Amino acid sequence: MSYLRTGVVVCACAAAFAAQPTPTVTTMAVAAEAAETPETPRDNGTPFNRDALLSEAQRLSREPFAKPEPQGLGPLADLGYDQYRDIRFQRGASIWEREGRGFTVDLFHPGFIYKTPIQLDLVVGGRARTVRFTPAVFDYGPSVQRPDPDGALGYSGFRVRYPINSPDVMDEFLLFQGASYFRAVGSGQIYGLSARGLAVKTADEEGEEFPAFRRFWIERPAVGATSIVIHALLDSPSVTGAYTFTVQPGADTRMDVQCTLFPRVQLGSFGVAPLTSMFLFDPSNRIRFDDFREAVHDSDGLQMISGAGERIWRPLANPRKLQISLFMDSDPKGFGLTQRAREYDDYDDAEARYELRPSLWVEPLEKWGRGAIELVEIPSEKETHDNIVAFWRPAQPLEAGGRYDYRYRLNWLATPPEKTLARVVSSRIGRALDGDRRLIVVDFDRPGADVSGLRALVNASSGEVSRVNTQPISATRQYRVSFELDTKREDLIELRLMLLAGDKPWSETWLYRWTS
Repeated sequence: MSYLRTGVVVCACAAAFAAQPTPTVTTMAVAAEAAETPETPRDNGTPFNRDALLSEAQRLSREPFAKPEPQGLGPLADLGYDQYRDIRFQRGASIWEREGRGFTVDLFHPGFIYKTPIQLDLVVGGRARTVRFTPAVFDYGPSVQRPDPDGALGYSGFRVRYPINSPDVMDEFLLFQGASYFRAVGSGQIYGLSARGLAVKTADEEGEEFPAFRRFWIERPAVGATSIVIHALLDSPSVTGAYTFTVQPGADTRMDVQCTLFPRVQLGSFGVAPLTSMFLFDPSNRIRFDDFREAVHDSDGLQMISGAGERIWRPLANPRKLQISLFMDSDPKGFGLTQRAREYDDYDDAEARYELRPSLWVEPLEKWGRGAIELVEIPSEKETHDNIVAFWRPAQPLEAGGRYDYRYRLNWLATPPEKTLARVVSSRIGRALDGDRRLIVVDFDRPGADVSGLRALVNASSGEVSRVNTQPISATRQYRVSFELDTKREDLIELRLMLLAGDKPWSETWLYRWTS
């Protein structure tokens, strides 16, 4: 969708950004400021709307990139992880804490790895005021030196609360902190994978570029609101961007994203709606890890619905070498990183609770044209490292000086949509009885009772497939396909499997990349 800019609005708001000093408020004064009524309008603040944000992003793209430098951090720049955790935001200082607006906002302190400040503005009645940093809203533990209240610090991010689990408890469900990263959860979930504003040069030899949200504007929600609107200005050496997130928390948390990009340079290696997750091991590669648990991952597969409607499941891998997969498509209907293993016994981890991590489903709200869903899998030996990235990569590069609009929906949920076909439940690989071939076993759930006449269609890019067997598993009410693969000493083989009832798909398509 294109966003038309009227000359009057854009010119007025652009002038406000460029020429007017930005009014500020401390967080302690936010509640009082927000309590004004239509009968008591105020005449301070900076005009703000999405047109103003678009104008500012475009203006910034025409200037050389200026890397923001942290100021006034002092000892905070060298904080360790435990020290940083010793700084706690005071719950009573949350923005809109006692106003019944449905949402409250907490602020994150700078320090540790979060050295670059953001600017945060609150928008009331179309006018924005900046929230000024103050140490008065934090409690500092004995391991941390309290910063100078008159220093030039800024916040490093924020989190949003809403009663997603109980009407009496304001649960944290959304946070923005670090570069362009953000995370969310639905009811009964805990944080897992992340999303980003934009991926630039991911896995490129010259090194990845990490665009960052430099400034946020949060619109004050109405009393009793069930959704909240957050705007963000993205900046990097290659591109600037204007983002608007309309967020509705609940059993599934939904985020409608309006993204407009203004490239500084021609940009070919970039990804829209990037997702970042962690996959260490599951039963398919369990033998490589000396660990008491059955599996360790925030996501276990890449799920896709192609433009032609094909349902696809690609199990994730923790490869020995970096690998990149491109799934070419036109106008995809959706994709996401999914956590399908949902039982505690799948992990047996009483602390991490990986079975409660959300899946994240991307749904384009317009036609995206030709391109590819790109999957990057990075070797990892620790669960603290995110090593999985997935995004939509358009076929055409972005030209310097142009404008490019994308609209999509992010759904943070337990199970993505589309249960019309049998889904893959597990993928296991081991040595066949003869010791030379690999035995591959894929289990599907059963959407219906009738499994008579099913046949498995198995293809391999190289090597040789044999002994394909199908059978229902009465103990689990699942359906199993097994086959043997003679690799013929190949280092990489692409595998494809689908169950057919007659000439129609009975299951989603299982894709797998076998590597030596």
